[in-house]
Amino acid sequence: MKAKSSLSSEFEALVEQGSQSSDARLVEESKKGDRDAFGELVQRYERRLRRVIGRFINDADIIDDLAQETFLRVYEKLDQFDPSRRFSPWLFQIGVNLTLDYHRKCKRRIWAVLFTDRSADRWIEAPEADPRPVQNLQLAVRATINLIPEKYRTVLVLRDMENFSTSEIAAILDRKEATIRWRLAEARNRFQELWEKRQRNE
Repeated sequence: MKAKSSLSSEFEALVEQGSQSSDARLVEESKKGDRDAFGELVQRYERRLRRVIGRFINDADIIDDLAQETFLRVYEKLDQFDPSRRFSPWLFQIGVNLTLDYHRKCKRRIWAVLFTDRSADRWIEAPEADPRPVQNLQLAVRATINLIPEKYRTVLVLRDMENFSTSEIAAILDRKEATIRWRLAEARNRFQELWEKRQRNE
């Protein structure tokens, strides 16, 4: 089993390395004006970018606008991209910052569909027979998440909902990995405390 796990890790590392190399090539070609190369980058990351934005925004039109604005900003800033860095965290850094800026400008917090049924089950076991209790549970979870300060909440979404690694989140938010680990632990603790308090008051 250990040998198989080791081989699997090596394979994933090779795939990751190949993806980074491919991204770097596409970025360089995009810098030279190759729009098809940039189109490949858009196709490669658009779905996940929209999903990440959708963890914060519950409006399809706004998600579209923010995704388009993200790729526009990326294209305009390609000359500023440091080729020694990975492309994807830089892309998501721009996308997440635009999304959070949207919240601040509107002076409101819009958080929806943070948990799929599967991810919600990691926090609380939900009944399965009647969909109404599940829907009520999701609403309660969202309301609880909404009480967590943004800097913790953002890390929670990126790590536990979107499965970004600690190093990727550190790059996206421009923070040290130790800071990300601490914020994630704090976010989980705060959620647990808020959820238990909510349960006691019901």
